[in-house]
Amino acid sequence: MKVFLVYWHPEPQSFNAAMFHTACEMLAVAGHEVKTSDLHDMHFDPVSGRNNFTSVKDPDYLKLQLEEMHATGMNGFSAEIEAEREKLEWCELMIWQFPLWWFGLPAVLKGWVDRVFAMGRVYGGDRIYETGVFRGKRALLSLTTGGPEEAYRKGAFNGDIAAILRPIHRGMLQFVGFDILAPQIVYGPIRLTDEQRKQHLASYARRLHEIARESPIDVGTY
Repeated sequence: MKVFLVYWHPEPQSFNAAMFHTACEMLAVAGHEVKTSDLHDMHFDPVSGRNNFTSVKDPDYLKLQLEEMHATGMNGFSAEIEAEREKLEWCELMIWQFPLWWFGLPAVLKGWVDRVFAMGRVYGGDRIYETGVFRGKRALLSLTTGGPEEAYRKGAFNGDIAAILRPIHRGMLQFVGFDILAPQIVYGPIRLTDEQRKQHLASYARRLHEIARESPIDVGTY
């Protein structure tokens, strides 16, 4: 299986980094092809603008969707964006590794979505949701939280984690056609002992060894 891992965390010794490296190593051991984007290491620019393109549709007024559709027909995306999109189109499974910040994606990873998920190339017209461009591909969110698990239940302090992740699961990934696997969540790793963190990594490694056999989940709608 072809697996694309997109990872962002500013600290190379973080638990997110450990999860990312565990995934890379285990997937390779299991015989999968692996490509990665370490957005922090790449110094990826999350800000959309004319830097997304080598082509220009309207030099006087920047409307990103219009420029994306024009660039799709003209092969007019920047080399940086084209390289990311080639990995996106290549993969059969995409994994995002990140810390949950302010109930969503960190800004750099969200900016990656803004720049890479281009209208015309990745979605548009009737090519959304169940008829999306990436129908048949699967996606997995692997993430950490700051709070403990009991804070992310329905009716709890931070609310249901499934509802928190739905804008990502449904509004980004399913929107472009991906089927969704159950998220891999480590709650409050800073609150855990070294042994507990090792156990989480071992559990994740075991899951990844069998990931090709997993079935998608129902993430619900709005």
